[in-house]
Amino acid sequence: MKKNNESSSSFPIGETAQEKRYSHAPEFYKLQPFDRPHPNTEIADIPVIDMEGMCDDPTRRIKVVQDIGNACKHSGFFQVINHGISQPILDGAISTAARFFDLPTKEKEKFMSNEVHEPVRYGTSIQDGLDKVQFWRVFLKQYAHPLKEWVHLWPNNPPEYRQKMGDYAVAVQKMAIDIMGAITESLGLGPTYLTTKLDDGMQVMFVNCYPRCSQPELALGLPPHTDYTCITIVLQNSADGLEIRDLGDGSWRLIPLVRSALQVNVGDYLEVLSNGRYKSVVHRVTLNNEKARISISSLHSLGMDVKMESAKELVDEEHPKGYKESSFNDFLDFISKNNLEEEKSFLKTVKIQK
Repeated sequence: MKKNNESSSSFPIGETAQEKRYSHAPEFYKLQPFDRPHPNTEIADIPVIDMEGMCDDPTRRIKVVQDIGNACKHSGFFQVINHGISQPILDGAISTAARFFDLPTKEKEKFMSNEVHEPVRYGTSIQDGLDKVQFWRVFLKQYAHPLKEWVHLWPNNPPEYRQKMGDYAVAVQKMAIDIMGAITESLGLGPTYLTTKLDDGMQVMFVNCYPRCSQPELALGLPPHTDYTCITIVLQNSADGLEIRDLGDGSWRLIPLVRSALQVNVGDYLEVLSNGRYKSVVHRVTLNNEKARISISSLHSLGMDVKMESAKELVDEEHPKGYKESSFNDFLDFISKNNLEEEKSFLKTVKIQK
C-alpha cells in the first residue's frame, strides 16, 4: 500500500488522514450526500436522571426506576448525574486517554489488529484497510472485567494509564449493575434479575479519539449503528459529536453536554430481554472543526457464550416472542464478516420475522 496515495482505499496506520490531521477529507472518507450529517441538528430532549439515593432510599428508588424505565421506552437514551463516580476518576480517565492518543505511532501500533476477538486492539476505522468508507476515528478496544484478568494486557504508556483507566473501569462496572437493576425492576423482573450474569459477564471499553476535522460536513467518526450490549455508558470530554436517532420521527438529535453526567443508551441485548418493549437506540458520531473529541464507551453484556433471550415473563399472546437467543460471541463472529452498517445489523438477524 502506498503512503499518502489518495487513490488507494485507505492509508496505512500512522498515515491516516485523521492521524495526520489533514486539512481536507480524502475521497474515501466522504459519505454519500444523503448519509452526511446536517450542520444544524436539533438538540435532543434527553432525560437527565439524578441517581442520588437510588440504592439507599426506597421512596427515592421508586421515582428513579420509573424515570429510567420511561427513558428506555421513549428515547432509548438518558444521562445520569450523582452517579457516585468522583470527578477526579472521570477526569483521570479522559486525561490518560488523551495522552495515549498523543503517543508516537510506534507505541500505539503495538496493539494494532483487525481481529475483533482480540482483547486489546488499536485501530483507525472499523476494519482498517477493508472498510469501503473510512471513518475519522482512532480507538483502543480493551476488555475490562474482571479487571485483574485483563489489565496486564493494557498499555503501560502513559505510565498512569492502567491505574487511572482501571479506576474508572471498576467504578463504571458497578454503576452499570445498579442501572441494570433499575431497568429490570422497571420491566417487572425485579432488581437482581441479571445481577449475577452481569457480574460474571463482559465489560468491553472503547477508548475513542475523533480528531478535529476541517470538513466535518462530509464525514463521520462512526456510522449509524446499535450496540450489542445490555447498556452502553459513555464518558466524553467537552466536545459535541454524539447523535441519536429519534425513536418517534427518525430524525437525528444531538446529545447535549452536561457537566459530570454519563450517557446511557439501550443496547440490543436489552431490546431482546424486554421482548421489544425497550428499543436499542441507533446512534452515530459526528465531527467538528474546532477540537478533538475524546470518549470512553463502556459496553456491558453477559458472558462471551451466555445466550440472551427474551424474558419468559414478558412473552404472552399479546407479546409473542420476537427474538432468537444469541451470545456476545455470536455477535463477534458476525461482525468479523460484516461491518456496522445499520442495514446489516446483527440485531436484524436475531429478530423473528412475523
